[in-house]
Amino acid sequence: MTNQYLGIIIGGLLPALLYSVTGIFSKVSNQAGIGVGPYLIIIGLAIALTGGGFLLFQPDMTVNWKSGSAAIGIGLTWGIGSGLIALALVKYRAPLSQIVPLYNLNTLIVVLLSLWIFSEWKDVSALKLVVGSALIVAGGTLVSVA
Repeated sequence: MTNQYLGIIIGGLLPALLYSVTGIFSKVSNQAGIGVGPYLIIIGLAIALTGGGFLLFQPDMTVNWKSGSAAIGIGLTWGIGSGLIALALVKYRAPLSQIVPLYNLNTLIVVLLSLWIFSEWKDVSALKLVVGSALIVAGGTLVSVA
């Protein structure tokens, strides 16, 4: 198996499976009764433990100002987004099956930003990108309409 396929499996397929279970854990946790603050703190602690595990198996302590500040940006944006999802589940009783396709429209935003910021437009198939994006939008619209 080539490195490219391994990268797709390790960085694409496996995270997709893990993120799907994340949605289920999110709803279970919020339905069981937890405040948004403690919810995010407990998640943060679990992420810190996961980081420690990765350090054991890949002991790379490389960090600099740019990489560290970008990592803080990830934590802040992910934390705020996850807190808003928890709030929607608890306070507004939003159905998980309807909000997940909407918040996963982030895929399209990341694609557009990656094409622009990192000049990835040079390396992609425009037709596949347009068709895939249209399917994502259609699916998100279909399931979010009550």
